[in-house]
Amino acid sequence: MPRYKLTIEYDGTPFAGWQIQAELPTVQGVLAAAVKGFSGEEAHVAGAGRTDAGVHATGQVAHIHLARHWRPDQVRDAMTAHLRPHPVAVVAVERVADDFDARFSAVKRHYLYRIVNRRPDLALDRDRAWRVPQKLDASAMHVAAQRLLGKHDFTTFRAAECQAASPEKTLDQLDVTRIGDDIRIVTSARSFLHHQVRSMVGSLIRVGEGRWSADDLADALAARDRRRCGPMAPACGLYLAAVSYPEPIVEAGAPDHL
Repeated sequence: MPRYKLTIEYDGTPFAGWQIQAELPTVQGVLAAAVKGFSGEEAHVAGAGRTDAGVHATGQVAHIHLARHWRPDQVRDAMTAHLRPHPVAVVAVERVADDFDARFSAVKRHYLYRIVNRRPDLALDRDRAWRVPQKLDASAMHVAAQRLLGKHDFTTFRAAECQAASPEKTLDQLDVTRIGDDIRIVTSARSFLHHQVRSMVGSLIRVGEGRWSADDLADALAARDRRRCGPMAPACGLYLAAVSYPEPIVEAGAPDHL
């Protein structure tokens, strides 16, 4: 059974998250329906990460099995047609080896959090960024963010319902940059705890407001206590931006011409 890697973007606003739920619209659900629409198959769409309700993606990755061989561009275009009018797009399809797994083969996940730091309401970016009206010091946020890098117990920034076996994670990147009113927080790790990124962003807001220092953020991390976390940032500003895999992932000799 040929295996295909899908790169997907979506607006998470109308969905109850990635994972299929009974009687609720989900990204995984509409993708599975699109696969069935063009192939007639009940394919499982296995994603690299389970984004929450309202969270977006510019580089989510999933894999599917299909009973017959299709050219990757045929899979992409057929899914595009069957996904309309949902705000979901399959932007790339590749044939991959049978042992490729969108979730377990991933070596790093990259997230973007978007903040618009201005008093006026959002028009074009409504539901796609978090508007923070009070002035934020992005430079102070960036300096403080570096205190979270490395391997730590991230219990402070972990949702109560998180199902991860351990609260320890290794954070490889947490950068805060400003261009005009836009503040972008980019973070990377092999994996994250449930609500970890949004919890870190909410705590960095306290630094940006001048209410916390970098030491306060480090102390909150060291406390390993969810009650020491700042308010969790809303889902609307979070994007799964990309997922990294070892090279090569494309199946050797894959018959793309079929």
